[in-house]
Amino acid sequence: MPSPEQPQATVGHPEPQPFEAEPANPRRFARRRFAGAADVADVAVAAPRRTRPITEAPPKYEILRREGLYRHFLGAADALGLGFVLATVMALSRGIEPLLLLAVPLIVVLNKLAGLYDRDDLVLRRTTLEDAPSLAQMTGVMALISWLLYDTVAAAPLNAPIILSLWAGTFATLLASRAVARELARRLSPPERCLVIGDPQSIGIVRDKIVQSTAGSATVVATVPLKSSVGMPIVLRRAGAFGEFVRQHDVHRVIFAPTTTDGTDTLDLIRIAKAVGVHVSVVPRLFEVIGSSVAFDHLGGLTMLGVPRFGLSRSSLAVKRAFDLVGAGLAITILAPVMAAVALAIRFESHGAVLFRQTRVGREGKRFVMFKFRSMIEGADELKVELAHLNEAEGLFKISEDPRCTRVGRLIRRTSLDELPQLFNVFRGEMSLVGPRPLVVDEDEQVIGLDRSRLHLTPGMTGHWQVLGSSRIPIAEMVGIDYLYVANWSLWADVKILLRTVPHVVSRRGM
Repeated sequence: MPSPEQPQATVGHPEPQPFEAEPANPRRFARRRFAGAADVADVAVAAPRRTRPITEAPPKYEILRREGLYRHFLGAADALGLGFVLATVMALSRGIEPLLLLAVPLIVVLNKLAGLYDRDDLVLRRTTLEDAPSLAQMTGVMALISWLLYDTVAAAPLNAPIILSLWAGTFATLLASRAVARELARRLSPPERCLVIGDPQSIGIVRDKIVQSTAGSATVVATVPLKSSVGMPIVLRRAGAFGEFVRQHDVHRVIFAPTTTDGTDTLDLIRIAKAVGVHVSVVPRLFEVIGSSVAFDHLGGLTMLGVPRFGLSRSSLAVKRAFDLVGAGLAITILAPVMAAVALAIRFESHGAVLFRQTRVGREGKRFVMFKFRSMIEGADELKVELAHLNEAEGLFKISEDPRCTRVGRLIRRTSLDELPQLFNVFRGEMSLVGPRPLVVDEDEQVIGLDRSRLHLTPGMTGHWQVLGSSRIPIAEMVGIDYLYVANWSLWADVKILLRTVPHVVSRRGM
């Protein structure tokens, strides 16, 4: 009979495997032999032991290498970017003043104080847009300090246009250089090796999201369930066993995705994971409802979350509407020749109306007619029943190679030019530039209960669903994303979504 502290193998076990190990990183010089499923197919129930201190830290070479690459590349990008801006501004004004180059180490120090070199260690998905608010503040402080100090060491003071150019140029240049630096660091560093701990359903969701969202910069090398038919696996109950497991599989990050386990167990596991020296990420179920717009409140050592009320105030609605009017007006003016050319191409290729009109469900359930350039043959809606077997989306009707599309239609759908007439819906107040997805009537009927709160805001031409790929997410998940968008709205969030929509459209990642 096996010892209660040792895993015992079973054959043909009907339960899900306690963990799965995937192949080692091919970039490493030597491959480690992962424990097979048969080695840990089940765990005998044993009395919990006191966690012993860890005397040996796991190998940290890959973790430190990745952290160093990102920090060094970002620091170099900030220094080179600011140096380029200073040389350009001063060359266009009255020549280069060497003392002004002292701002180069200054911006690196300011960005370090703002945490702009440390966030990449905490997250899996590293995006430069998240740096923009802090970067705008730090470049503004840098420009102010340069103006104050420059006046004391130079004969001619910096004037307002030069200071403004310095601030705006530095902000734009650092955003671009940081994006390039992150991409270079991602390509040069090995994928981050992740261990996922949680319930079987949560493990599957996290694994899929990592594959979809990290673009190869992270991979799941092992998974461990928090509970099995015989209790918690031994690898999670002893700090020494957990540390050895992390070292054996060369784990860089541990992701906790609990749904039903006891909270005390999860807290202990997080402490153990932090103690062995790996990065830790947690998937909190609470934030699926409240989102990220919370205020941390500390009362005598007790931490509480202040959750904002649902929906937008009148002033926020006014700001969002003004943003829509200005954005739609500028877009219509600039894109008018493009829309005219598309209309002529549709008219010359096939008979029928240039615009396709469809009833959609808008704010507070009010229906409206949405405009699009016609990309299909006349009577395309009547053929949906016959083509239902080709549908590729869950809850929505999407076919990547839709046989109803015309030649011009395929082109304008791939480039999203068919969506441009919706700018007039935005101007009329029926739609917004950014917002929840405007559903057709039969799709909207599938949304019930509290999920209908997504209709508190006007539907948008783009949104989180567009950036993620509207055809790749089920309607049940999409309405949850829309709900969180409404619950956490900010003008900066709209700007980020618009900026992220551009590369999405250019790369033709949608259907």
